[in-house]
Amino acid sequence: MDVLINVFVALHIIGIASLLGGFLTQMTAMSSGTARFGPAMLHGALTMLVTGVVLVGLNQADDQPVNNLKIGIKLAVLIVILGLVYVKRDEEKVEKAFFGAVGGLTVANIFIATLWT
Repeated sequence: MDVLINVFVALHIIGIASLLGGFLTQMTAMSSGTARFGPAMLHGALTMLVTGVVLVGLNQADDQPVNNLKIGIKLAVLIVILGLVYVKRDEEKVEKAFFGAVGGLTVANIFIATLWT
């Protein structure tokens, strides 16, 4: 079971890397007002959602403690990120506020995951 959990943790990290990497590569475009949400950002957010749900299920099945409040907050933040990216995915230009919100919420989700013990 530990190997399976670690595989899904790795996939979860790949998802966050795709989402954050997509944001970081568009930061210069954000300053000029031409940033857009790429497919990698949407796929990264979806990967995080699916693997996160699977990880919670696997940890509960393995009788490991799960902090439901932390998971609920992370899920809420991810749903906001996913909603913003999904709704604005086909636009040629995304407003700085929306784009910055996705980057800020992504970083916040990383800090919640790593610092909340």
